Amino acid sequence: MPLPQEKRRYPRVEERIPVKISSDHGDILTETKNLSCSGAFCRMNQRLEPMTRLRIHLLLPFRKNDRVTSKKITCHGVVVRVEAVADSEDCFDTAIFFSDIAPKDIRSIDKFIENVMENKNHGQFN
Repeated sequence: MPLPQEKRRYPRVEERIPVKISSDHGDILTETKNLSCSGAFCRMNQRLEPMTRLRIHLLLPFRKNDRVTSKKITCHGVVVRVEAVADSEDCFDTAIFFSDIAPKDIRSIDKFIENVMENKNHGQFN
């Protein structure tokens, strides 16, 4: 039986990136578990309902000439999936789709992902 086709449009990397998520319910400071140009997967201490609209602030670290600089990405997203974390009453794995993101910010995320993948393939880490 053939393997199922990957449906994701963009590559996804397992990286912990600081993120601030704002909604009508307040702000949540957390980090990504993984990231792509189309969305992020985060663990949160608050349950957000699917289809909740969010304002998202990511800080992408870039290494250049032995210095790390941060690129701030601000976009809008929507919660597409929420799962309670086993053995925890107040942790929720939350999938977010970037519903409104500038093309330049998509390019920045794409460049970040390329750098992470390249560094991991060469035994280096970001």
